Amino acid sequence: MTIRMKQSLCSLLAATTLAAGLAGCATPLVLGGAAVGGMMVIDRRTVGTQIEDEGIELRSGNRIHGALGDSVHVNVTSYNRQVLLTGEVPSAEARDSVEKIVSGVESVRSVVNDLAVRANSSIGQRSNDTFITGKVRASLVDAKDISANSFKVVTERNVVYLMGRVTQQEAARATAIARGITGVSKVVRVFEYLTEDELARMNAAKSAPVTTDNAETSNVRTSP
Repeated sequence: MTIRMKQSLCSLLAATTLAAGLAGCATPLVLGGAAVGGMMVIDRRTVGTQIEDEGIELRSGNRIHGALGDSVHVNVTSYNRQVLLTGEVPSAEARDSVEKIVSGVESVRSVVNDLAVRANSSIGQRSNDTFITGKVRASLVDAKDISANSFKVVTERNVVYLMGRVTQQEAARATAIARGITGVSKVVRVFEYLTEDELARMNAAKSAPVTTDNAETSNVRTSP
């Protein structure tokens, strides 16, 4: 299982200067072959949480590889400290072992385990998943009625997983977009839902003038 982490410093610097547009240095993340699309610009997580999520992904991947080696193909995606596990493992025991390892990683809030007990996917399948992720991301960007940067996209064996902190309306719109992409067999939603009022307050806080006072953060309900 190979791990190629995003260039977080580049993305975070871009977040401070390019908040009104797409990040030129923000790149997709690939963990063990999974295609992951997510930008750190105009992100509904705090900068600290974004860095924390990347740390969770790195530590989890290292521990899984140390315990199970190349016998598994596991993709770890963390969003707001909620971890999605996708990929393939040889047995139910290995599936449970991976979940236990990740649950024990510092700062992990919850784990959604969607690992399949089957042979590892082929390089061709993983390349196709990367292609699908790119098409979904591009379609989200083209949709002017939602913010593409509010979503993280993961594709595994033609199944698209959508993550993010979004309203019910945004979730429905993004799901419809992903389902319309050629090659997508299913869309799985792993969202934290915001009310319209919560989103309005969040947007107002982001657009408020920067002061030297310490900012306060609020908790967001997690969808089951």
